[in-house]
Amino acid sequence: VQLQASGGGLVQAGGSLRLSCEASGIIFSIDNMGWYRQAPGKQRELVAYVDNSDNPHYADSVKGRFTISRDDAKNSVYLQMNSLKPEDTAVYYCRSTGVTTIRLVGDYWGQGTQVTVSS
Repeated sequence: VQLQASGGGLVQAGGSLRLSCEASGIIFSIDNMGWYRQAPGKQRELVAYVDNSDNPHYADSVKGRFTISRDDAKNSVYLQMNSLKPEDTAVYYCRSTGVTTIRLVGDYWGQGTQVTVSS
């Protein structure tokens, strides 16, 4: 299983970006799909995740600005980021947990995608 993230970039404060992450492989189901971020000199933190009942969960810092969604037919998760702030600048990583394949159940990280918000 591989997770491929895309959609990062440079945007001015107040702007928007949409991140996408697709899991490839023969996948039967995925429990939680989410996004983490890591800013320079800081620990990686949870941004948002959506469970297998399609319930979203958000960090307080992004509530009301970010929207997470998933498409199980495409094994994909999306993060719509609006009203971006300079403090949202970080490398964003997607993560899928409870990924069930024909051989095992595991957790996976995608490669990071840089999001830079200029003031």
